[in-house]
Amino acid sequence: MSGSFKGVARLAAVAGIAAVAGGLAVYVPMRTAEAENQPQMRNALQALQNARNFLNNATADKGGHRAKALEYVNGAIDQVNRGIAFDNRR
Repeated sequence: MSGSFKGVARLAAVAGIAAVAGGLAVYVPMRTAEAENQPQMRNALQALQNARNFLNNATADKGGHRAKALEYVNGAIDQVNRGIAFDNRR
């Protein structure tokens, strides 16, 4: 083999390896992103967090109902987070 052909062959081999590695580098994060991309659950989580903020900022004198609602919202936030985590493990 001549020197320039060896250089081209080496460059082609490196390019092939880089293409395969690049393909894997794109594929693996996409699979992870797919597992984590749960727009409905994320929207629900955001809505619950907003509700918690509103409840925290409301006046306390509600006969215990604001506190109970806050308890339920915190429980719902926990359940949504658990649901997201469960789906991401599959």
